[in-house]
Amino acid sequence: MKITETKFLLYLLVLLLAVTSCSSDDDEDDGDYWELSDLDGVPRSGAVLFEIDGKAYVGTGYDGDDRLNDFWVYDPDNNYWLSIADFPGVERNFAVAFSVDGKGYVGTGYDGDDKLNDFYEYNPNTDEWTQIADFPGTARYDAVAFSVGDKGYVGTGYDGNYLKDFYSYDPDTDTWEQVISIGGSKRRKANCFVIDDIAYVISGVDNGSYEDDMWAYDYTTGLWTEMREISASDDDASYDDDYAYIARINGVGFTINGLGYLLTGSNGSGNIDEVWEYDPDDDTWEEKTSFEGPTRTEAVGFSAGDYGYVMTGRSSSYYYDDIVCFDPSEEYDDDY
Repeated sequence: MKITETKFLLYLLVLLLAVTSCSSDDDEDDGDYWELSDLDGVPRSGAVLFEIDGKAYVGTGYDGDDRLNDFWVYDPDNNYWLSIADFPGVERNFAVAFSVDGKGYVGTGYDGDDKLNDFYEYNPNTDEWTQIADFPGTARYDAVAFSVGDKGYVGTGYDGNYLKDFYSYDPDTDTWEQVISIGGSKRRKANCFVIDDIAYVISGVDNGSYEDDMWAYDYTTGLWTEMREISASDDDASYDDDYAYIARINGVGFTINGLGYLLTGSNGSGNIDEVWEYDPDDDTWEEKTSFEGPTRTEAVGFSAGDYGYVMTGRSSSYYYDDIVCFDPSEEYDDDY
């Protein structure tokens, strides 16, 4: 009888472990990936991207030997690339970009010798670049940029010191204005996305410390609000028990259907494949299916419709020119 009971208990234990394992896999297998048409240009990292009318404009960066000024436009509806006018400024990487009212803006960065503060506007209707007013902060790279309302915003980064200042750009008047600095620590290589005209700046690094905070910017008030920490720091709650590897640098952020997504990037342990989804309604994160393409940092990305796109980047000294498409609502299929 004792042997039978023991076997029965062992059977229940195995069954419980199997059910738990299946449940965990189901939770993690939330989203799928597939490859699309490679960038026509050379592989690179530290490029910039701005989005206009559902198309991605990608350029500049570093290919392991040279800094670049070529530019390309990607049409996700038809899955093809076209070359556009070269960026007219000096070749650079770690610049920033944003778009406002149908035009793209690129500036700051590093040319291999100097930190930069020049800025340029791209008009897709004429395929022409125009130099605009210089960024008024110190020349820098590793900054972060976004657009909300009818203005672009640039801040943080590195000018020889870590930074936290922010500035807005008004295309109507070609003028910059300093706005309230982001809260918390100074930082470079931060990540961001915009949801319903609220910009979220996430993590980054400050003097070797990977920041576990996130700040929301409301352009209507000009104020920053600190959101919940992106680490398992609240001992009195369970929502963050599984938080790990959200904090990172040089990740890709974008928004799909009112939710924010953070992919790729790196931390002190190397490149990150964990993908996280942010719900602004309750200020919580949920882990999605891990990134299925080669892990990378210094990539660029955007979203169009129900899909997100990750492009370029590098892993150590290997540079990428591929595109990985992400559907967060699709059931995971390991046939990548």
